[in-house]
Amino acid sequence: MTPPAESGQLAARLRRPSWRDPRLLLGITMVALAVALGAWTIGRADRTAPVLVADGELTPGEPLSGDRLGIARVRLEDADRYLSPDEALPTDAVLTRTVGDGELIPRSAIGSAGRLALRPVAVPVQAALADGVRPGARVDLWFTPDRDAIAAGVAPHAVAEGLTVAEVGKDSGGFSIASGSTVQVLVPTKQLPAVLSALAAEGSVAIVPIPGWGAEAGR
Repeated sequence: MTPPAESGQLAARLRRPSWRDPRLLLGITMVALAVALGAWTIGRADRTAPVLVADGELTPGEPLSGDRLGIARVRLEDADRYLSPDEALPTDAVLTRTVGDGELIPRSAIGSAGRLALRPVAVPVQAALADGVRPGARVDLWFTPDRDAIAAGVAPHAVAEGLTVAEVGKDSGGFSIASGSTVQVLVPTKQLPAVLSALAAEGSVAIVPIPGWGAEAGR
């Protein structure tokens, strides 16, 4: 037979826990906290909003066209910084800076075409282009005078610096990197006289990419 003392201990262990048992209350509290934390986490994950994203490299002066835009989702508290797909824009709205491929389009990069102090200029280039010359890249324009001017002591010099490449001339369906290319650069209106004078002068204009400003390097 089981001694009375051991029988009492076994009965105590098998007895149903009371609602006042601290261990039961602690377990219920932990389960409730876990459920609340899970619900809060799911709620936070769902608090996102759709915004526009660049589908390809976008350059200053380019209008916001639907075929160059995609949609991404961001946290709700950050959504006001970027353009919404449902947002109506003025008909003359253009980008005021380069927006890289896959980059969210910030409101700060949108302006009016009439106030954009940039003008596209086509620059014919006879020499082969450097690899870094592509849409969105920053470049300098250098002028090299003809042989007679060089013999007279006129040295090559920079015409304009820090220009943005808007487009590179295409040849046979791809971006041309051979001689005879045409590169469209965005020139501030104040620098237009110097650039146009260089293009009309006897000599050649070279496009020199700025290291670290290629379209693939980001901004």
